Amino acid sequence: MFRKILSYGLVAGLIAGIALSLVVVGVGHELSYGMYIGYAIMLVALSTIFVAVKRRRDAELGGVIGFWQALGMGLGISAVAGVVYVAAWEITQVAAHLDFANSYASSLIAQKKAQGVHGEALAKFVAEMETFKVQYANPLFRWPMTFAEIFPVGVLVSLFSAGALSFSRFLPARRA
Repeated sequence: MFRKILSYGLVAGLIAGIALSLVVVGVGHELSYGMYIGYAIMLVALSTIFVAVKRRRDAELGGVIGFWQALGMGLGISAVAGVVYVAAWEITQVAAHLDFANSYASSLIAQKKAQGVHGEALAKFVAEMETFKVQYANPLFRWPMTFAEIFPVGVLVSLFSAGALSFSRFLPARRA
């Protein structure tokens, strides 16, 4: 099972990491609906959890899998996918010479200005963004933050997959 967790997690992480890297490099991270595209890509990539759990249930366990075993497999795949996603993001930043923190902070400041925020409130927000840029430069801050983008999605997909596939009548295995 460990081997399956590694292989499916690697596939999910590569799909999410490469696709999101292409979107960020190709289209830019200032896309107003980029967050929706990113999470849609993560959902597609993490659908490998459902496939892996169903294959294990049908091919190896005779059509029956317990909720906790399915959930554990899904969470393992999510963790591996998260690590690969973090690595892909780091490689993207280096290869594309991205200054994500500065661009992100600048776009948020511009949004605040467009909303009419000014004076002391704007100065406080700009100071928060400066703190964010310093923190984001530290890998010990950036890596968990990047991991936290994808892992909760994996938890949700794992819960759904474990809940649905623990019922043997849900998408039963085809008999030859």
